[in-house]
Amino acid sequence: MNARLASSLVRSTGSSRVSMFGVRSFNSTSIIRATNVTTVTNVQYQEDPNTIFTFDLGENSFETHNCDFPVTTTSLSRKELLDLYKLMVSIRKLEIAADSLYKKRDIRGFCHLSSGQEAIAAGMESAITHDDAIITAYRCHGFTYARGASAFSIIAELIGKEAGCSKGRGGSMHMFASEFYGGNGIVGAQVPIGAGIALKQKYLNQKAMTFSLYGDGAANQGQVFEAYNIAKLWNLPVAFTCENNKYGMGTSAERSAASTKYFTRGDYIPGISVDGMDVLTVREGSKFARDWCVSGKGPIVVEMKTYRYGGHSMSDPGSGYRSKEEVLKMRLKDPIDGLKKRILNAGITSEVTLKLIDEEVKTEIKDAQEKAESSPFPEGSQLHHHIYIKGTEPAFVRGRTPDEIYTY
Repeated sequence: MNARLASSLVRSTGSSRVSMFGVRSFNSTSIIRATNVTTVTNVQYQEDPNTIFTFDLGENSFETHNCDFPVTTTSLSRKELLDLYKLMVSIRKLEIAADSLYKKRDIRGFCHLSSGQEAIAAGMESAITHDDAIITAYRCHGFTYARGASAFSIIAELIGKEAGCSKGRGGSMHMFASEFYGGNGIVGAQVPIGAGIALKQKYLNQKAMTFSLYGDGAANQGQVFEAYNIAKLWNLPVAFTCENNKYGMGTSAERSAASTKYFTRGDYIPGISVDGMDVLTVREGSKFARDWCVSGKGPIVVEMKTYRYGGHSMSDPGSGYRSKEEVLKMRLKDPIDGLKKRILNAGITSEVTLKLIDEEVKTEIKDAQEKAESSPFPEGSQLHHHIYIKGTEPAFVRGRTPDEIYTY
């Protein structure tokens, strides 16, 4: 679990703890069982951050291909649940800020938002360690944030500022953080790179693995199947993870793929399908995939069934190839609302507390945006910096036109 997800909603005060919302609790552990129901009466709120809650995920949360079935229950502390909620809300608010900045023309070029898909970045991050790696395609803002980059550095990168997580040189599609290898703009090209990261982990005998993510639109790429082959041949600790949001740009999966059971596409590689709209199911499915890889069983294929509310990119209204009714139906499965209902139904905390978290996040993102907007752009004379490792630079590089030459 990274520094952000582990960032505490509580601070230590002797043998007891005081939450950021002023609720005092002590370091005891109890277990309360909660089912995925919609109504609960006479709820008694549990304010100890270490209280453990166990949720039934349901048998329809997973499908498998040539492997055992993941467990259909998951257990988390109150603090872990609130951290997950805050992380998803932060990603959603971050994407709303990006939407606004793009419409103001402060963001230039491509911009792909992940609203609706927050459960994947959040659930996956809660299931892995600092040493595990993630690489994905261009819908990468949420993963960058979950891996530890600040909202300020992400927004600054979106608008090309020097303080951005890629020094203002990468933009929306090329963001990086600790053990997060992007943000990649070429369809499917990151998948074999993910296999290469896993090769490094195996070569160095690290107790770690890699999630190599791609969309359903990239799933038919030849390089994806080449990566499958070499990963199985060398038994690499990599989870090839398809974020199936049902559309590759404006083309539905059914129109572009002979088989839409992407978790079976590995053939000789086992696979699991996961409900990607439920953050707790994503968490348990990601744990299963991680355990599979680090135990020496080799690669696994994971399909996260999800949905994007907006278009493929900001230039796509997302309405010409799907109905409003379809989008509204999928919004009923919203991952943030789903976790919120579970928290409230189980008596984990009150709606007042969740609203305080919402307001806190809103303020954090607003402050980050204002700070990013007022920060400087890179100096024009330094645009050729950070291309090569120091000591490996060529004599010169060309700029925007043939006669624009930068020397080292």
